[in-house]
Amino acid sequence: MKKKLVVLISGRGSNLNSIINATKEADYPATVSLVVSDTSKAQGLNIARDNDIDNFIVERNSFNNKNEFEKNLIKKIIQYDPHLICLAGFMIVLSRGFVKKFKGKIINIHPSLLPKYKGLNTYERAINSGDKYSGCTVHHVNDELDGGEIIAQKKVVITSDENIDTLREKILKQEHKLYPNAIKTLLS
Repeated sequence: MKKKLVVLISGRGSNLNSIINATKEADYPATVSLVVSDTSKAQGLNIARDNDIDNFIVERNSFNNKNEFEKNLIKKIIQYDPHLICLAGFMIVLSRGFVKKFKGKIINIHPSLLPKYKGLNTYERAINSGDKYSGCTVHHVNDELDGGEIIAQKKVVITSDENIDTLREKILKQEHKLYPNAIKTLLS
């Protein structure tokens, strides 16, 4: 029986789409049971709907504080009893309590070769630092921003004429391969 994934998104859902496509392979060990977005504007919700996947919006701005938001998010997630919670462009840093509730079950994809360039603006930071390489990292989520144990990484070359857009595109292509493969490895 395939294992259940819950995917949390905030944006266009390109990594969600790559995960869903991977789950359609006969030998893939997981299926996406639920997609949750923290905003109704997330285009990734359409990807979930187009694939007949349960989806839900827990609008961050409709709660008085982060604690209330996370309580509602937890309530929805536990109904699906996931093997893994995959953050795919989810732009909210989860609290220590949330991470503890799902200890060892939350993973994330990050557009840098961690531990380098945690947080935002990773492409710009890599280019401005004169790095020869950048890439992406799948890692476990702990209570430190982008600080969990590394599961897998993929390196890309930064060319002399690289700009933020070309580097973003180059890394995103690798993310779309790396994330589904890392999930498969973890659940096989």
